[in-house]
Amino acid sequence: MDMSTPMDKGPRMKLVMVGNGMAGVRTLEELLKLAPDIYDITVFGAEPHPNYNRILLSPVLAGEQTMNDIVLNPLDWYSDNKITLHTGKKVVKIDRRARAVETEDGTRAEYDRLLLATGSNPFMLPVPGADLPGVISFRDIADVDAMVQASSQYRHAVVIGGGLLGLEAANGLMKRGMDVTVVHIGPWLMERQLDEPAARLLQKSLEEKGMKFLLQKQTPELVSSPSPARG
Repeated sequence: MDMSTPMDKGPRMKLVMVGNGMAGVRTLEELLKLAPDIYDITVFGAEPHPNYNRILLSPVLAGEQTMNDIVLNPLDWYSDNKITLHTGKKVVKIDRRARAVETEDGTRAEYDRLLLATGSNPFMLPVPGADLPGVISFRDIADVDAMVQASSQYRHAVVIGGGLLGLEAANGLMKRGMDVTVVHIGPWLMERQLDEPAARLLQKSLEEKGMKFLLQKQTPELVSSPSPARG
């Protein structure tokens, strides 16, 4: 063997990642630092966006930042790193025998390694009416867009849950000009993070800004009722 001739490394392995969120893309960033030449990478994301910071959705809802402000990895980052990105495509099938994934529209990609980084789904109350129009979770930019649209048409909003995320949603909707009531099953707000005296101070501060509260109240049902439109 001529030792002066580089050995053929062979073809790269195919890595498919399902999910295009913060944790998954950070994994790819680290992988590219440690072993940039091992994989041909394909990423499937159900949302029509590149990777963005979900932690900053609340400032977007409040109108303090825009979608462009919270993007972590722009489209150029994927192309610069030779990553094939499929946005707006939800993977619905994993064929383990053929080692391939398939999306709703029939797009198919084979893999040698498969990384599932789909994150979590928001918890929706398992009560009658949870599927009514106007009942929105707070998980992604599409939810924020739906809430912003609603705030331009309607005056009143009810937020179920007085934890950190619920209060951030309530604050954002209030900054959009809505009359907001927070319904919370606990005896005080943010009971996982705050003791009662601190929670009462927080509640007083928010009430001074116009937010309303119904504490120790459980929601047995959601009903459709006409909401006054903005004049």
